Amino acid sequence: MTTALAWDDFRLVKAISDQRGLTLAAERLGINHSTAFRRLGQIEAALRTPLFERHRTGYVPTPAAEEMARIAARMEEDVLAFTRRIESEGLSPAGELRVTTAASLLTGLLTPILAAFCARCPEVRLDVVVSEQALNLAKGDADVALRATNDPPDTLVGRRLATIAWAVYGRGDRDPDRSPRWVSPAPRLGAAAAARYVQERSRPEQVVLRLDTVQGLADAVEAGIGIGPLPCVIGDRRPGLVRLSGPEPELDAGLWLLTHPDLRRAARVRAFLDFVGAAIARERDLIEGRAQVQRQVQRVADPVRLQRTETISTS
Repeated sequence: MTTALAWDDFRLVKAISDQRGLTLAAERLGINHSTAFRRLGQIEAALRTPLFERHRTGYVPTPAAEEMARIAARMEEDVLAFTRRIESEGLSPAGELRVTTAASLLTGLLTPILAAFCARCPEVRLDVVVSEQALNLAKGDADVALRATNDPPDTLVGRRLATIAWAVYGRGDRDPDRSPRWVSPAPRLGAAAAARYVQERSRPEQVVLRLDTVQGLADAVEAGIGIGPLPCVIGDRRPGLVRLSGPEPELDAGLWLLTHPDLRRAARVRAFLDFVGAAIARERDLIEGRAQVQRQVQRVADPVRLQRTETISTS
């Protein structure tokens, strides 16, 4: 007798395989743990074969589960491709649009642009996913991404809107003759260049705080915990901060607006890309560190002098 399996059965097995456990898989699917446990037992009973080996470290898929996960992945891709083709035939911008970006870009740049877009296209409902990690647009995690990167995925289409300039900032009332303390991005933030920049210009004991969000980094500098690198679009807008350097080319990052190729002709996506692209173009001077800010770029008069540690005097 042939065992009948439902699409949701394949989704569950794939989620457990991806997450290596029931709890996270259940959260991903929007069901509770007991439901996931019961459904997995029913699937294994129907197939008369175990799908996972249960270990203390998690669920390890058997060959049967791995095959079900591959089938589920192909099914997801087919469903997404079909949905995108249908949506791309719409003539007027309407419906839900999921946008992903980092918290620093949302609060420092994108929020007023989103407000203007909502007024221009009231039939589009925005769902903004804030994440420091790049979401997978190919799997439908988002429709559009505004990302700071120098290496956008080849699977996406879009354009580079600007270059995000970074400089070193500190409080305007700091003592320039005092040996500086630094705050640094954590390498896991995705700002590895900025973390390396601080490491090369400071001694280990001078780095008093590491943070995994750019927004937190800016707050720490503004609180006077230390000096640190920040995007000019954030640092220049904080009246309590001054630049301690000019824009540092080694910290430059591209600002990309990206979408999946199947979605670029969808009316709501096309409207968003055009509107946001034009709005950000008007902010390029600020993003690229050329804005005329009413403050003086201070010269760092301490032993660091923003040079690499090889030239730092320890006296």
